[in-house]
Amino acid sequence: MSTPTTMRVFIPLTIRKRNGRPKIVPPADVVPDTGGVDPHVLKAIARAWGWRRKLESGQVATIQDIADSEGISDRYVGRMLRLAYLAPAVLEKMLIARVPPAVSVKELAAAATLPWADQVIIVFG
Repeated sequence: MSTPTTMRVFIPLTIRKRNGRPKIVPPADVVPDTGGVDPHVLKAIARAWGWRRKLESGQVATIQDIADSEGISDRYVGRMLRLAYLAPAVLEKMLIARVPPAVSVKELAAAATLPWADQVIIVFG
């Protein structure tokens, strides 16, 4: 007889439905890694950079044009657009090093109006 060519690996995961979608749930004794940046923060930064590119390329003329196309208020667009002007050091820490900010998205947008040296201190504590 020859040795088997396949190997079985048993991983004790369960699949549960959440909001109508299947979700893999790890065993109770495994603690998930909660490190990293909140995906909502990353999405907000990506949207801000997309809006900035649209404004700079002339694809849209005003913040109101962006708000109308997205179906959101112009005040929200103006506030979130500040995220496209965060300090390079802040963006590098969040996007490359995956260091989570110590502030909320709203406070992050407010910090973008400060000098770059101050932004790093406020965003990461």
